[in-house]
Amino acid sequence: MPRPLSLPDRDAALAHATGIVLHAWHDLDVARELEPELTAEQAALLTLHLPAEGIDPIAGLDEAAGVLDASLAQARPRYFAYIGSSGLEIGTLGDFLAHTYDVNLATQSRAASLLEAQALRWLAEFVGFPAVMGNFTSGGQLSNTTALAAAREHALPGTRTSGLAGARPRMYVSAEAHYSNTRAAEVLGIGAANVISIPIDQHRRMRPDILAEWMDADIAAGFTPVAVVASGGTTLTGTVDPIGHLAAVAHERNSWLHVDGAYGLPAASTASRMHLFQGLADADSVSIDAHKWMFVPKACSAVLVRDPTILARTFGHDEAYMPHEDDVVPNMVDTTLEYSRPFRALKLWLAFRVHGADGLREALEANIAQAMLTYALASDHSDFEVLPDPPNLSVAPIRHALPDCPDVDAHNDALYKAMQSDGRVFISPGIIDGQTWLRPCFTNFRTTTPDVETLINVAAEIGEKICPRH
Repeated sequence: MPRPLSLPDRDAALAHATGIVLHAWHDLDVARELEPELTAEQAALLTLHLPAEGIDPIAGLDEAAGVLDASLAQARPRYFAYIGSSGLEIGTLGDFLAHTYDVNLATQSRAASLLEAQALRWLAEFVGFPAVMGNFTSGGQLSNTTALAAAREHALPGTRTSGLAGARPRMYVSAEAHYSNTRAAEVLGIGAANVISIPIDQHRRMRPDILAEWMDADIAAGFTPVAVVASGGTTLTGTVDPIGHLAAVAHERNSWLHVDGAYGLPAASTASRMHLFQGLADADSVSIDAHKWMFVPKACSAVLVRDPTILARTFGHDEAYMPHEDDVVPNMVDTTLEYSRPFRALKLWLAFRVHGADGLREALEANIAQAMLTYALASDHSDFEVLPDPPNLSVAPIRHALPDCPDVDAHNDALYKAMQSDGRVFISPGIIDGQTWLRPCFTNFRTTTPDVETLINVAAEIGEKICPRH
């Protein structure tokens, strides 16, 4: 008698799914000249009510593949919008294996727990951070929140139990820090109003001198500095804050230094950009999204800390239904916000095993070179503007500015939308000092030099056509 919910011919379904994946791998290597629209059949499918009866699994897989093919794929080589995964093939296979075995990392999982701990050690070594504890999370938001919860417990011990009543916490970020840090402060009870935005210098980095001055004023007024958050590559421009100087300011005032490296921290491993992360080893915690600039599929973020006890002091508990024996690997449910945790570490572990640290560094350096090429091509083109400094990492903002264009901001706003509709290049905007810029970001191992040249050519071609509209 067949088991409930078993596929009638699961081997055939697996073979069919494998064919879909194989087609996708080859297809994703090639930039599309036009993004597909939903067919009438797909549109109708996506308005169906809850089905009472199922369909043939092969047909269901084909429907799913059609929806995916009609979706925007960040893995394509000319997807330059935002900062996303590029779908590393070995990571895809790692996810397939992990989800097939469905190991739960909430509690001790034997070999899987050992592999996760090893992957964290490898990641820490890769970026040059002396971590002794950490865990994998769903993304930068949860990683930053985890680190800042630890910072709160460090600055205000016991507040996880007693709450923040009577406390006057402060948190300090760059004027261009990612909003996930403010959201973490909201969730942790610190409050968005107590997140202090520190001005940036002419190179768009947080100013340590102003940080010190404002922290001292807050301390004198009775506030407790919970954490300073340094950006290890801002989302807007890829700028790296002066981590070592900020760590010194924070530690002199008994405050925590967290590096939000969700996007940019992998560059700390590269010969060309290692110098930007001077002082990283002095941080108390870091976050890094391997599903951004380490190429593996979503979701694979990590938080790393130097204090071996802080995560357990922040999240540890004693529930009758959860084992708490003293094993070789600590029970991870006592060091993280999550209970049920998928085996996220496997895909990054496989990336290190299969490609090696040097292979990943080579791909990172290629993306950095592509950002520098974008900067150079735009600088040499009479119709483009660039920022005063070349890219720190792999974000390279450019601005199309024809001499007779009456409204350059409106023009660039229309240009990115027109480029998205055109489909040859997918790009997003950024607002820098009140101005609208195109904001190409290179985090894809599939992107090539001709793709960068196409970006500039398409922007110039479409920009020249649409400017008379303004």
